[in-house]
Amino acid sequence: MFSRLAGPRFKRAAAVEFSSGARRPSVSARMLVVLGSSIAGLGIAAYLTLVHYSSAVHLSCPNTGSISCAAVTTSPQSMLFGIPVAVLGLAYFVVVLVFALPAVWRSRNPLVAPARLALAVVGIGFVCYLLYAELYEIGKICLWCTGVHILTLVVFVAVVTAWDETSAFARESAADD
Repeated sequence: MFSRLAGPRFKRAAAVEFSSGARRPSVSARMLVVLGSSIAGLGIAAYLTLVHYSSAVHLSCPNTGSISCAAVTTSPQSMLFGIPVAVLGLAYFVVVLVFALPAVWRSRNPLVAPARLALAVVGIGFVCYLLYAELYEIGKICLWCTGVHILTLVVFVAVVTAWDETSAFARESAADD
């Protein structure tokens, strides 16, 4: 599906790696990128969740000009269906972390790779909404939120470019049957 985007060089490398019968490495670079990004995103989302629910934790962010984390994190757009966006980010990165674990990344279940892709697409779609809200509705930018947006973009790119790699596990399973 996404092999057209990867170009012929990557298709040849994937074909050699997946059809050679050689033992596959237990981890891949893209898996590590998604794993690391999800851990970092989990940390930022946990911090923003603590700031939301605890008065003992203070938001560390400058309040100058167009940058104001407090304005963004306390705006009406910081809640969705009564749930703080920080909590949604926390849940998102927990699920992304699970999908990035080596055993799940290499799963032969044919639903895992499409579910991972759907998760990445939903994440980047939500980031687009939040970016719109920050720029046009709130008029301020949150640096912590920007960090989460960048990490979500990294997850999206890594998952999309790893499509051939991750969907090959399910194709192998189908071939074994």
